[in-house]
Amino acid sequence: MARDPLDPKGLIREAYRIEGIGPGECRSIFLDWALSRPDDADTEDGIAQLLARYGVAHPDHPMTAVLREGLTRAEHPRRRGGWRSRPRGT
Repeated sequence: MARDPLDPKGLIREAYRIEGIGPGECRSIFLDWALSRPDDADTEDGIAQLLARYGVAHPDHPMTAVLREGLTRAEHPRRRGGWRSRPRGT
């Protein structure tokens, strides 16, 4: 069996085969998949391809939801604390 360049470890494929898998396990599998991608790989494009491959046939699967979440851009982090946010005497 040839290795799939999009999912070389078969993580996403296997996630769709696991009976009763939950969102937490899917997030963990997704993180492993994302961290194992080559540095120059376009992750958004990879997620879109995985959704096209598996999401249509399994719209209610937790992995499909995780992949959709992966496509949404997180808002830029805001500074919430640290020494700069503390009041200083003048």
